[in-house]
Amino acid sequence: MREWKINEKTLRLVEGNIALLDVEAIVNAANKNLKLGGGVAGAIKTFGGPSIQEECDRIGPIEVGQAVLTGAGRLKAKYVIHAVGPVYGEGDEDRKLASATLSSLEIARQRQIESIAFPAISTGVFGFPLDRCSQIMLPVAIDFLKKYDYPKIIVFCLYGQEAYRVFETTASRLLSGGD
Repeated sequence: MREWKINEKTLRLVEGNIALLDVEAIVNAANKNLKLGGGVAGAIKTFGGPSIQEECDRIGPIEVGQAVLTGAGRLKAKYVIHAVGPVYGEGDEDRKLASATLSSLEIARQRQIESIAFPAISTGVFGFPLDRCSQIMLPVAIDFLKKYDYPKIIVFCLYGQEAYRVFETTASRLLSGGD
């Protein structure tokens, strides 16, 4: 685990399963139809139970770059924010990934959610490169922590050592000028 203080708020990196984190909201790397399939969504479905999918079915579909909020079923979190990231190669992916990140953070700010955890959105079956993902998501999160009161803690929960290492390298570079 590694963390940085930004305007009395926290940016934290952890390696593990996002569905098991004890935070107020976790972000699901969703598809446009909000169908909980594999990867992050599969873990959320497994640990959270069927109520999350039932709620998604009433909301979806949504567009790439958008995010919506549901309950969290049996998860430790209170909420799941479903953010639709881009499929690598579909065009305009950087803007869409930044938008999905920002949309999730806006929901957290509006709801005054204290702590939110993100996966590396779009880096699984959507094929987005990890390094590029870290260079898009981390600056959006850091900028948000500098500007707004909520959320107070932003966690990036990375699945596997490689993802953790990539995000740690990018965060260290971005935040090397102090805290």
